Amino acid sequence: MATPVNRRTELAALAAHRFGLGEASLVTVGDDPAGWLQAQIGPAEAQRGEGLASGAEGLKRYAQFIQRLQREGPPAAAAASAAGPEGPAMNASTEQTFAEHFRSLVQADVRARLSTAVLSSRPFNERLALFWANHFTVSLAKASARGIVGAFEREAIRPHIAGSFETLLKASTHHAGMLRYLDNDRSAGPDSPLVRRRADRATADNPLIPRGLNENLAREVLELHTLGVAGGGSAYGGWGGYTQADVTEFARLLTGWRVPLLQLVAAPAGTATTRFEAAWHQPGSKTVIGKTYAAGPEALDAVLHDLAQHPSTARFVCSKLARHFVADEPAPALVARLVAAWQRSGGDLPSVYRALIEAPEAWAPQPAKLKSPEEFVVSSARLLQLGEAAFARLADGGIGALGQRVQAAPSPAGWPDRAEEWLGPDAVWKRVEWATRVADRVGRRSDARALALASLGPLLNDDTARQIARAADGPQALTLLLLAPEFQRR
Repeated sequence: MATPVNRRTELAALAAHRFGLGEASLVTVGDDPAGWLQAQIGPAEAQRGEGLASGAEGLKRYAQFIQRLQREGPPAAAAASAAGPEGPAMNASTEQTFAEHFRSLVQADVRARLSTAVLSSRPFNERLALFWANHFTVSLAKASARGIVGAFEREAIRPHIAGSFETLLKASTHHAGMLRYLDNDRSAGPDSPLVRRRADRATADNPLIPRGLNENLAREVLELHTLGVAGGGSAYGGWGGYTQADVTEFARLLTGWRVPLLQLVAAPAGTATTRFEAAWHQPGSKTVIGKTYAAGPEALDAVLHDLAQHPSTARFVCSKLARHFVADEPAPALVARLVAAWQRSGGDLPSVYRALIEAPEAWAPQPAKLKSPEEFVVSSARLLQLGEAAFARLADGGIGALGQRVQAAPSPAGWPDRAEEWLGPDAVWKRVEWATRVADRVGRRSDARALALASLGPLLNDDTARQIARAADGPQALTLLLLAPEFQRR
């Protein structure tokens, strides 16, 4: 039996807003919403923008700043020498200079990310890229990652979102951005040749000399990227399954994976931004979650392979995917469908995406997800067809003022994906102010009444339609549309 016209239009609206990033007209989706989504699955498109730095270029710029401090005399040189995982120790003046040193690079990265999302003809694919960039967070909030966050997304995430989870996991863990953000760059095995050789020189006056193991990367790969917090997810079959001893052993296994920062300044193009340095590596075998791995660089890919195949990883990551697209508390049946697709395919991500598209639970008519500030601004720009102009004045289009600084999540856990995190009174008021400013600029040349019908279709509530129709002028009508529950949720 054919799908009724009204239901078909409703499905198009759900495809556009729940799975995608919003459309000015549902005509874009067409008569086969699921097919429209399926056709978008693949590697992420190249980001739009000029002056986008590679990882090597970003690291080189960071190293140049450290060298600049060293040339500027004793106080600055001391700050450069004390450059630990958080970056150089800086006073207010130096911190301002540091931010200015990276300003053009960071702004280009932010504009590229947002402009690509706004102009993409594959918004479902773009949402997937944003999801994975948040899952494998590398953040500007940490000084040591400055200059490489955008490159990390372009090099480690976007090319691999249509491959296997294992490939994506390996690309993100090996990337210089992740190694620096989670401090593995300075982690040394307690019994490594380097630490033994320099043990007598490791004093407070010599902070550059490695003094031991750093567990940050090991913990976050287990807790945030693969297995999930130990003991979590009972409603979905549970996840976790590791101990503190596993974290420590994994950290020992990770020692030696480093970023040759200062060497990159004079290095020729194409020089690798990460390398394994045996002198930093903890000797001997390591046992992680019951399996023993020999010393050396091959152990990292071996343990990542096993983590990618672990049942907890499938349950944890699939629950996050369902939460992102469908509901803050996704139905266990939906998560089970995704897990089954994961396990049948060995973690093939397109198979999981197709299972999501085909799941009836994913097409419930009542929107359950609240847009994050980034999603709100991007979907507004797509609705109004503002293109790159949306980010001409402010690189982030005002998203930071709404409480979500682009590419600068506050912790390795990334930005939250539940409505409660974005619904405080101050956050709601900031959305009102943002929507009002946008409507004042473009509301007189936009027909909010027509846009509401064309973009939301059957999702548009009769009361909302009447309020927009009765608005005093164009700006007020557009403000009402942007703040309507049907547009705020997806």
